[in-house]
Amino acid sequence: MAAIPLFYNFRNLRVRKTTTVMTALGIALTVAVLLGIWALVTGLQSSLAVTGDPLHLIVMRQGSTSELVSIVTDEKFQALQRLDGVARLDGEPMVSNEVVTVVTLPLRGDPTQEGNINLRGIAPMGIKMRDVSIVQGRWFDEGKREVVVGRGLHAVRDGTEIGDKISFGRGDWEVVGIFDAGKSAFNSEVWAPGSLATSDLGRGSTRSSVLVRAQDAVAAQALVNRISDDQRLLLEAKFERDYYAAQMTSAAPVQTLGILVSAIMAIGSCFAAMNTMYTAVARRNREIGVLQMLGFSRSSIMVSFVVESLLLSLLGGVIGCLLVLPLNGLESRIGNFVTFSETTFQFELTPLIMAVGIAFAALMGVLGGVLPARMAARKDVLTSLRDL
Repeated sequence: MAAIPLFYNFRNLRVRKTTTVMTALGIALTVAVLLGIWALVTGLQSSLAVTGDPLHLIVMRQGSTSELVSIVTDEKFQALQRLDGVARLDGEPMVSNEVVTVVTLPLRGDPTQEGNINLRGIAPMGIKMRDVSIVQGRWFDEGKREVVVGRGLHAVRDGTEIGDKISFGRGDWEVVGIFDAGKSAFNSEVWAPGSLATSDLGRGSTRSSVLVRAQDAVAAQALVNRISDDQRLLLEAKFERDYYAAQMTSAAPVQTLGILVSAIMAIGSCFAAMNTMYTAVARRNREIGVLQMLGFSRSSIMVSFVVESLLLSLLGGVIGCLLVLPLNGLESRIGNFVTFSETTFQFELTPLIMAVGIAFAALMGVLGGVLPARMAARKDVLTSLRDL
């Protein structure tokens, strides 16, 4: 079976410029919506997945769904420090008792839009246990009302410049530094001296949670079992990464809505491609007749029209990928249903996402081109040549 040359399809797409461009743009918008939602979800997943260390455990009160609603007394913190399997740094147990609450900060450029932000009162050991670094200013002094803010939070919230004041507890706290925690969710937080913040918030000797570092993976699992099974402590230990991974429920509604919108748009794009190809078939009766006279089989003609629809959709897919490229690395935010606060993250476009976008466009092109191609292949040669 002789195949119809590809340049024939390229020529037809070039001749029908307006129709080609309009159909390609429709497919491009569909692909862009799908990839934009996927980049959002992937960025949030990456932010939460990299938060924490595989040897870190978060210890909270039994039944607590987040640090915000947990209480851990100082006596229990002291007991956790003495457990076997806890790692040490310079002879000191790597255990950090921390208090977590929520403060409100206005959106940059729109002071009327305020959002809940996690404020973490953190011990010096807690800073040492995390992979963070100061990028502007300095770390807070333990005895002063000073705070540092995450890079992601600083990008989207006003009142987070060095020298600004954040109000909580019994007064104003001065921003003295901006820290970078990579892609982790800690970039969405404000950090303050743990002891002073606890006192200022009227928490007495109680904190929200305790961060524990295990000596190794075996010791980590043993600590999880030991802490959770001890009825005197009434505490529950979770792997830090599992705790943050569970917060992906925040993105589920967005992901579902994005898939639904993309599916609806995809159906519309398939019909657009189908309509374009039906119009092309109706206008090219003579060409189809000539192709048959030249000896090209019905199957060759059908394949040619499907390929043409595929090329049209691939053009739309490429345009769609180009449309979403500016989103890569863009700072954004989403409400966290677990912590009742805001999580900042970066849109993340990966090669896999781009490849799926192209494949999605190709699928729309094939589905939209099969029926018109079949109609073209079934045309009778004499009927097609009547217009010659």
